[in-house]
Amino acid sequence: MTNLLDLSPYRFSAIIFDCDGTLVDTAPLHYESFRKGLMEQGLDMDRSWYLERTGLSRHALIDAYSAEYGKTIDESALVIASEAWFRNNVHTVLEIETVAGIARTYAGTVPIAVASGGQRVHVQGSLSATGLIDLFDAVVTLEDVGVGKPDPAVFLKAADVLGVPANDCLAFEDTDEGVEAATRAGMTVIDVRTLLYS
Repeated sequence: MTNLLDLSPYRFSAIIFDCDGTLVDTAPLHYESFRKGLMEQGLDMDRSWYLERTGLSRHALIDAYSAEYGKTIDESALVIASEAWFRNNVHTVLEIETVAGIARTYAGTVPIAVASGGQRVHVQGSLSATGLIDLFDAVVTLEDVGVGKPDPAVFLKAADVLGVPANDCLAFEDTDEGVEAATRAGMTVIDVRTLLYS
């Protein structure tokens, strides 16, 4: 694994990290928060169904659920309920040590940022709960660009905020949508699934 974490073969002037599933293990918390919101509307969600779609933005996930199960969802009520549950339980989030260690190693030596398709309240809450937030020069989220991955906008915005050309950034991602987004932005991408699960 040490060889996999050696970044010397890569040429980069900045590093941009996805958040959920890359820096922090939020999938269990997001699943439970989303499920609790659905349960308030008399609905439920299978864990495996959710885990197959972790790269989707919240709105896209709700649309996918509605389409697949033929259910009408009160999105506003779901958001309120799920965000409240998330806030009350965010202290349980754990960092993904392998990737968080890279962020710690490079913080202060090259510009580093977070580029997440998640909601700012969740991203900042997770990074704060794990003590990672102060490492980053910028945190860019869905609210900053208005479109989720695989659109490259969030990565392009992060590079712009850092003042580094996108093709000079190294990105860390954990989903197909995220890898596609970073690639479309012109970045070299490390798929952390190869670090964590190979």
